[in-house]
Amino acid sequence: LSWNEALLPAVFPPVRQEINDSEGHPSSSHQTLKGTSKWATSLENLLEDPEGVKRFREFLKKEFSEENVLFWLACEEFKKTQGKKQMQEKAKEIYMTFLSSKASSQVNVEGQSRLNETILETPHPLMFQKLQDQIFNLMKYDSYSRFLKSDIFLNHKKSEEQEENSPEAQTAAKRASRIYNT
Repeated sequence: LSWNEALLPAVFPPVRQEINDSEGHPSSSHQTLKGTSKWATSLENLLEDPEGVKRFREFLKKEFSEENVLFWLACEEFKKTQGKKQMQEKAKEIYMTFLSSKASSQVNVEGQSRLNETILETPHPLMFQKLQDQIFNLMKYDSYSRFLKSDIFLNHKKSEEQEENSPEAQTAAKRASRIYNT
């Protein structure tokens, strides 16, 4: 399995919709930020949404820096790993994929922050935290702001707005409002 296939379902379990209209469609009377509106508030919010991660990865791929978000996701998943043997295996996989001088998707972290391979023998959940924070800040202060101005983001935002303003969405909202306001 690639990082893409292995991580996304584990990091982002399916989300249940709580309020639906009479036809089982999500109710738009539930007024919370979602989609691009939520993504635009913070990188943290973007990374909590599987669709946001997908769009951000698409953008980073065009910028030749997708390894940053993949490393961040791998570290998030690593923190949840149970058992020393599994931690050793995942730590080595993260090291070989992102941190080694021979890594296939090497991330750009400060030289003194690089890990020595010997640390892989005694892994702990936060062993990559300092490096993960560096990559998070790199994304937050560099690529995230460009993402919010990118065609990928703006086109997704535009299609969301068109969906919300479609006659179908307005009809569903009216049905939902009748259900909840009776």
